[in-house]
Formats: sequence, structure tokens, C-alpha cells
Amino acid sequence: MPNRQVACLILLVLAPALAETTVGGRHLSADAAPYARQVLRVPCDNTRNEVTFDHAVSVYQRYGCVQDLFSDTLVDLDSLYRPEPAAAESWSVADVGVTWTFRLRPGQMWSDGTPLTAHDYVATFRLCASPEHAWDFAWFYSFIGKGGLRNWDRIVAGEMPPDSLGVTAVDALTLQLVTEGPFPAMPSAMKFGYTLQKRALEEFGPYYNNDPATSVSSGPFVLTEFDPGYRIVLSANPDYTGYRPPLLQRIEGIYMSPATYFLAFQRGEIDLVGHEQLTPADFATIEAEPTLQANYLRHYGDFRTDYILFDTFSPPFDKLAVRRAFAHAVDREAIVAGIYGKMKAVAAHSMLMPGFPSADTTGALADLQRFDCDRARQYLAAAGYPDGDGFPALEMWMRGEPPATAAVYQASAASIAQCLGVRIQVSNKDGRVFMDALNARPTRLQMGAVSYGMDFLDAANLLGVWMSGGRHSWSDSTFDHLVTSAGAMMGQPEVRDRMFRQAERILVDQVGGVFIAHRWAGDLMKPHLLGDSFRQPDAKGIAGRRWGDDSLWGDMYIGDRQ
Repeated sequence: MPNRQVACLILLVLAPALAETTVGGRHLSADAAPYARQVLRVPCDNTRNEVTFDHAVSVYQRYGCVQDLFSDTLVDLDSLYRPEPAAAESWSVADVGVTWTFRLRPGQMWSDGTPLTAHDYVATFRLCASPEHAWDFAWFYSFIGKGGLRNWDRIVAGEMPPDSLGVTAVDALTLQLVTEGPFPAMPSAMKFGYTLQKRALEEFGPYYNNDPATSVSSGPFVLTEFDPGYRIVLSANPDYTGYRPPLLQRIEGIYMSPATYFLAFQRGEIDLVGHEQLTPADFATIEAEPTLQANYLRHYGDFRTDYILFDTFSPPFDKLAVRRAFAHAVDREAIVAGIYGKMKAVAAHSMLMPGFPSADTTGALADLQRFDCDRARQYLAAAGYPDGDGFPALEMWMRGEPPATAAVYQASAASIAQCLGVRIQVSNKDGRVFMDALNARPTRLQMGAVSYGMDFLDAANLLGVWMSGGRHSWSDSTFDHLVTSAGAMMGQPEVRDRMFRQAERILVDQVGGVFIAHRWAGDLMKPHLLGDSFRQPDAKGIAGRRWGDDSLWGDMYIGDRQ
């Protein structure tokens, strides 16, 4: 055999040993850049008021560019949004659907060398329920299982201590959650089952991850540098033993104005831009350039719907005719075509986006809120305000929206004002200010514009946020009964689906909200950003980062650009 062939044979035999490896010992693929270049650069919004990396500390004020990478959720979602093991290797249910037991994967570790245990999750759940913590996502566990996790609402109200919560550690690796009633969607809901470390929480408080000196992670990355408003650096966690060991060496978050994201992408300063930070002009450029268009990966995201909400318990929106007037005064099709663009959204006449369980896919609900200015004026006149005469001036709040999304809500308000002859001032508020006003009882938000996406793939979620006493100041007893009954129904999927559809018809017809558009999500990525989890089409033919499928952090890598 010639020497050259012998040399090639030796290289083939030795290839695995010569391959680049990660800090966790994984081999990089042949098309990957060297490990030293496995650096993902992401933009961070310098206009937002953000205070934490952790979901359990604040949902609406997280550092959005690199959030939730310091722990694994109990459950992940696969490409079809089905629950699959993450920090929990298995789960089971007993007591007619109210007692859920999650078994943690053995061997999971914190970056300080201590084991991850069920006690960490218990401490985190108790923090979230504590009224002193005033968690901005506390409502989420109120509607799970006909009244939430056991004792949740009473603890949040300060009527019981946090240690009475229906969340316990049976042993170091067994976590048990008890609800007030049956809740078949619990595994999907545990996509939000993040944890903080009990020891660090007790020693340093809930913001311990904001300082590299006190930060501790059981997730795929650790915090190595943090200069708020300027730069964030996460490095691969060498002690990570979870289900998604990273191929990336580090993630660099670079602060900049959202208005400059696309320009920074074009200059090669960052590797991806999310759809919310792309303007109509940016999308026009993307559609005109084949390379950009091929690397804009559109997907369902979290089935997000943009809508307008009201305080329906106070004038003028306590009158159904007023709400119907506003619903018929929004020219959704024009707004989608002129502001979103066809790559970003479709017009909405209901809460559930087509593709989501129990959604209206036949257009049966479309007439209830379709754009019809003459009809809108008739409703306003019937409410006592012909041509808008005597109608009070309004202020519509937005929740800290970036320019592209703000333009949608501004156009919606302009459509209503022009059609009905009313005055609406649009004001973009800090996210926490908006949520505090929305959640106050009685609400301090007369009229607002907001979006909402799923927390788990079940109509009980997206319809459940409209139930009485929850997020919105709207109430209908029949709607409540249908959503509550269907949400707790074990089995009987056809009956359950029919009840959810009946409930959504009530929501749309009684105008709990004015629905504007269902958003397509998407990301513009550099061609060298690779990974089968988002580059390969799923069973529905959609490629892209999928909400809830956080296994991508074990799949994403930088391809060799040479």
C-alpha cells in the first residue's frame, strides 16, 4: 500500500481523537468552526428596564437576550410541542389528576459542585408564591387545576405561609405538585418549571445570578462577565450534566438600540435578529435578497396574538355596543399588509391562532370582529355616541413595545379613531408599570394594547387568561364554566374541543378583547449558524427556533465560514 494511502488510513482511524472537542467533551462535527470560534453573538436591548436572568425572579423584566440558561426546566417540548423529559426524566399522575410526581434525572449538578435536588425546586416555587416577592407571573399558577397549585392563591394573598404550598420534595430526586383540581396539561405547563439554587437564594437573595461572583448554574451556561447596559458573556458550563450540553463555547450579548439590530447584523457584528426587532423596511430588504430570505426562518413561535383590552367594568367600555364598535373599526387586513408584512402575521378575529388546538380554522368567528366601519358607527351611535359626539378622550397604553410592534398598535388606534371620530392617545409604558396597572384590582388600565402567547399547548391556557378574576377586567360566567370544565376534563378530547370552541365564540362575540393579528415568529440568522433542531423542517414543514424546544442549546453551533 502506498505511503500516502497509509497516512490517509491512519488519519481516518485517528479522526475522532483529533476532532475538536467542547469543554464538556463533545466532538464538533466536520463542518464546524474550531472550538475557539464557537461564539454566538446576540443583540441586547438597551432601551428595556431589565433586572434578572431568571424566570422565577421576573418574567417581564428578564435580560431577554440570554434569559433562562442557568437551569433546566422540568419538561421540554419537542418539535410538535409535546412534553419530553428535561430536568425531570419522568412524571406520573395520581388522585384523579391532582397529584403530579416528577422524578429528576440523577447526577445533575450546580456549577459550585453541589447536587441539584427537588429541594431547589420547592424553594423556588415558594419564592414565586411569596407576597413579599410579588412575582409578576404569579397569576399563572392560579388557574392551574380549578384554582391553581394547592393553597397558591391564599399564600399570594398573605393568608397562609409559603411552606403550606402544594409543592413538596418527597426525596432529593422526587418533586410532587398538588393542584386544587384535575389539570391534564400539567406536563406542558412545567415547561416553566425553572429553578433557583436553594442555598444561593437563602444566602444572597433572588438576584444572586446578577453577579458572576455569586452566580451559580445548573444549566448549560454560566455567567462569566456582566456589565449592565454594555455586555454580557455566558460561557459553557464545564460541570453541566443535563440533557443539552452545549456545542457553543460562549454567548456574547452586546447592548444596542433595537433600531440598529438589522444594521449590526448586516455589518457582521451579531449572528441573529428576532422578528420583533425587524421593521417593514428590513423585511422588504430581506425579501429582495435571496441569501437573507433563505436564512429568515419563520415559525409559529408561541402562537402569539396581538390585541386590545379594556376595563369592561367601567364606562365607556362597560357597554357591549362600544366594544363591538371598536372591534369593527380595526382594519386588520390593511395593518397586516402595511405594517407587519406577509412574513410576520395574519389578520386575527379571535384569540387562538390557526394551528393551535381548538382554533377557528374555517372562519366561523371572522364576522364577529371583521372590519366594517359603517357597522362600527352604528354600534357607537346605539351606545349613545353618534359620530363620536360626547365620547371621552382615551389613552391606550402599550407594554414597553419596540418600534415595529408599537407601530401596529398605533395604527390600530388610528383606525379606530378615524372610523369612529374618537380621540385616542397612545402611550408606551415601562413593562412593569403596564403590568402593575393591568393586574391591579380594580384595574388601573382603561384601555391597553398587548400580545399574549402560549405557556403550554392547550386551549385552557390561552382562553384561561380571560377567565374572571384573572389577567383581564372582563367576565362571563358561561365562558368561565366552559373553560374550567374543559380544562379539567381527563380524556374525552372531542367534547373538550367542542367546549373550548364554544367558549372562544363567547369571548369574541362579547368582545373581551379586540383581536388584531396572529404573529408569525421568526429569526434572521447568519448562514454559519447551524443546528438540525432549527435548520431542518419539522413534521409540519416548518424550520426555525421553536418555542419551548430549548434542546437547541445542545444543538446550535458555528459552521466553518472558510
